Amino acid sequence: MTTTEISSSIRSIPDFPKKGIVFRDITTLLKDPHSFACAIDAFYERYKDEKIAKVVSIESRGFVFGAPLAYKLGAGFVPVRKPKKLPAETIREEYALEYGTDAVEIHKDAIAPGERVLIIDDLLATGGTVLAAAKLVERLGGQIAGLAFLIELSFLKARARLSSYQLFTLVDYQSE
Repeated sequence: MTTTEISSSIRSIPDFPKKGIVFRDITTLLKDPHSFACAIDAFYERYKDEKIAKVVSIESRGFVFGAPLAYKLGAGFVPVRKPKKLPAETIREEYALEYGTDAVEIHKDAIAPGERVLIIDDLLATGGTVLAAAKLVERLGGQIAGLAFLIELSFLKARARLSSYQLFTLVDYQSE
Protein backbone atom coordinates (compact mmCIF):
# COMPACT_ATOMS: atom_id res chain seq x y z
CA MET A 1 0.00 0.00 0.00
CA THR A 2 1.37 3.39 -0.95
CA THR A 3 1.10 6.60 1.03
CA THR A 4 -1.59 7.66 -1.45
CA GLU A 5 -3.60 4.57 -0.52
CA ILE A 6 -3.02 5.22 3.18
CA SER A 7 -4.17 8.81 2.64
CA SER A 8 -7.32 7.62 0.88
CA SER A 9 -8.21 5.56 3.95
CA ILE A 10 -8.41 8.74 6.08
CA ARG A 11 -11.78 10.46 6.10
CA SER A 12 -11.93 14.25 5.78
CA ILE A 13 -14.81 15.95 7.58
CA PRO A 14 -15.32 19.60 6.64
CA ASP A 15 -16.39 22.16 9.24
CA PHE A 16 -15.57 19.97 12.26
CA PRO A 17 -15.21 20.85 15.08
CA LYS A 18 -16.00 24.33 13.74
CA LYS A 19 -16.58 26.05 10.41
CA GLY A 20 -13.47 26.34 8.26
CA ILE A 21 -11.66 23.34 9.80
CA VAL A 22 -11.22 20.08 7.90
CA PHE A 23 -10.92 17.30 10.48
CA ARG A 24 -8.77 14.30 9.46
CA ASP A 25 -10.56 11.27 10.89
CA ILE A 26 -8.20 8.31 11.29
CA THR A 27 -10.89 5.93 12.56
CA THR A 28 -11.52 4.87 8.97
CA LEU A 29 -7.86 3.82 8.64
CA LEU A 30 -7.88 2.08 12.03
CA LYS A 31 -11.00 0.00 11.35
CA ASP A 32 -9.51 -1.40 8.14
CA PRO A 33 -6.98 -4.10 9.09
CA HIS A 34 -5.06 -3.77 5.82
CA SER A 35 -4.71 0.04 6.00
CA PHE A 36 -3.74 -0.03 9.67
CA ALA A 37 -1.15 -2.76 9.09
CA CYS A 38 0.27 -0.87 6.12
CA ALA A 39 0.72 2.27 8.20
CA ILE A 40 2.50 0.37 10.99
CA ASP A 41 4.62 -1.49 8.43
CA ALA A 42 5.63 1.78 6.74
CA PHE A 43 6.85 3.16 10.08
CA TYR A 44 8.65 -0.12 10.79
CA GLU A 45 10.42 -0.07 7.40
CA ARG A 46 11.64 3.47 8.05
CA TYR A 47 13.00 2.76 11.55
CA LYS A 48 13.90 -0.96 11.60
CA ASP A 49 17.66 -0.29 11.28
CA GLU A 50 17.79 2.70 13.66
CA LYS A 51 18.48 0.71 16.87
CA ILE A 52 15.47 2.20 18.65
CA ALA A 53 15.42 1.33 22.36
CA LYS A 54 12.15 3.08 23.22
CA VAL A 55 9.12 4.27 21.31
CA VAL A 56 7.51 7.26 23.02
CA SER A 57 3.91 8.11 22.15
CA ILE A 58 1.70 11.00 23.10
CA GLU A 59 -1.74 10.53 24.64
CA SER A 60 -3.98 9.23 23.30
CA ARG A 61 -4.04 8.49 19.59
CA GLY A 62 -0.27 8.26 19.46
CA PHE A 63 -0.59 5.12 21.62
CA VAL A 64 -2.49 3.43 18.77
CA PHE A 65 0.63 3.63 16.58
CA GLY A 66 3.37 3.57 19.21
CA ALA A 67 2.55 0.29 20.93
CA PRO A 68 2.42 -1.94 17.83
CA LEU A 69 5.47 -0.21 16.37
CA ALA A 70 7.44 -0.75 19.59
CA TYR A 71 6.49 -4.43 19.45
CA LYS A 72 7.65 -4.76 15.82
CA LEU A 73 10.92 -2.92 16.55
CA GLY A 74 11.63 -4.98 19.68
CA ALA A 75 11.66 -1.75 21.68
CA GLY A 76 10.01 -0.61 24.88
CA PHE A 77 6.89 1.53 24.79
CA VAL A 78 6.69 4.74 26.85
CA PRO A 79 3.52 6.81 27.20
CA VAL A 80 3.59 10.59 27.51
CA ARG A 81 0.40 11.71 29.21
CA LYS A 82 -1.52 14.70 30.46
CA PRO A 83 -0.70 15.71 34.06
CA LYS A 84 -1.63 13.40 36.93
CA LYS A 85 -2.35 10.36 34.74
CA LEU A 86 0.89 8.45 35.41
CA PRO A 87 1.18 6.65 38.77
CA ALA A 88 4.91 6.92 39.56
CA GLU A 89 7.24 9.92 39.84
CA THR A 90 7.16 12.12 36.74
CA ILE A 91 8.72 15.13 35.12
CA ARG A 92 6.56 17.72 33.39
CA GLU A 93 6.89 20.02 30.39
CA GLU A 94 4.50 22.86 29.59
CA TYR A 95 3.73 24.06 26.08
CA ALA A 96 1.76 26.94 24.61
CA LEU A 97 -1.76 26.64 23.25
CA GLU A 98 -3.60 29.23 21.20
CA TYR A 99 -5.12 30.55 24.45
CA GLY A 100 -3.06 29.47 27.46
CA THR A 101 -0.82 26.52 28.22
CA ASP A 102 -1.02 22.78 28.72
CA ALA A 103 1.48 20.19 29.90
CA VAL A 104 2.59 16.60 29.43
CA GLU A 105 4.43 14.23 31.75
CA ILE A 106 6.65 11.16 31.54
CA HIS A 107 7.84 8.78 34.24
CA LYS A 108 11.29 9.73 35.54
CA ASP A 109 12.54 6.18 35.02
CA ALA A 110 11.10 5.72 31.50
CA ILE A 111 14.25 6.53 29.51
CA ALA A 112 17.83 5.63 30.39
CA PRO A 113 20.61 8.06 29.43
CA GLY A 114 21.88 7.38 25.92
CA GLU A 115 18.87 5.34 24.76
CA ARG A 116 17.76 5.96 21.19
CA VAL A 117 14.16 7.11 21.20
CA LEU A 118 11.54 7.43 18.47
CA ILE A 119 8.60 9.71 19.23
CA ILE A 120 5.42 8.92 17.29
CA ASP A 121 2.02 10.56 17.18
CA ASP A 122 -0.97 10.48 14.87
CA LEU A 123 -0.89 14.13 13.80
CA LEU A 124 1.62 16.95 13.47
CA ALA A 125 -0.14 20.32 13.53
CA THR A 126 1.74 23.15 15.26
CA GLY A 127 4.32 20.90 16.94
CA GLY A 128 3.82 22.11 20.52
CA THR A 129 2.96 18.77 22.07
CA VAL A 130 5.67 16.78 20.31
CA LEU A 131 8.27 19.44 21.14
CA ALA A 132 7.28 19.15 24.81
CA ALA A 133 7.61 15.35 24.58
CA ALA A 134 11.04 15.70 22.94
CA LYS A 135 12.20 18.01 25.73
CA LEU A 136 11.09 15.43 28.32
CA VAL A 137 13.05 12.68 26.57
CA GLU A 138 16.14 14.88 26.34
CA ARG A 139 15.86 15.88 30.02
CA LEU A 140 16.04 12.16 30.85
CA GLY A 141 19.15 11.78 28.68
CA GLY A 142 17.52 10.06 25.71
CA GLN A 143 18.76 10.60 22.15
CA ILE A 144 15.94 11.34 19.74
CA ALA A 145 16.31 9.21 16.62
CA GLY A 146 13.28 10.79 14.98
CA LEU A 147 9.78 12.15 15.16
CA ALA A 148 7.16 10.19 13.19
CA PHE A 149 3.57 11.04 12.32
CA LEU A 150 0.75 9.45 10.38
CA ILE A 151 -0.45 12.90 9.25
CA GLU A 152 1.30 16.23 8.87
CA LEU A 153 -0.61 19.47 8.33
CA SER A 154 2.36 21.12 6.61
CA PHE A 155 0.49 24.39 6.01
CA LEU A 156 0.86 25.02 9.76
CA LYS A 157 4.66 25.01 9.31
CA ALA A 158 5.62 22.92 12.36
CA ARG A 159 8.74 21.64 10.57
CA ALA A 160 10.46 24.98 11.12
CA ARG A 161 9.79 24.70 14.85
CA LEU A 162 11.15 21.13 14.87
CA SER A 163 14.10 21.70 12.53
CA SER A 164 16.65 20.14 14.90
CA TYR A 165 14.92 16.74 14.59
CA GLN A 166 14.49 14.19 11.80
CA LEU A 167 10.81 14.11 10.79
CA PHE A 168 8.95 11.36 8.96
CA THR A 169 5.31 11.54 7.94
CA LEU A 170 3.16 9.18 5.91
CA VAL A 171 0.48 11.65 4.75
CA ASP A 172 0.95 15.37 4.19
CA TYR A 173 -1.96 17.77 3.86
CA GLN A 174 -0.59 20.98 2.39
CA SER A 175 -3.79 22.95 2.85
CA GLU A 176 -6.97 22.86 4.93
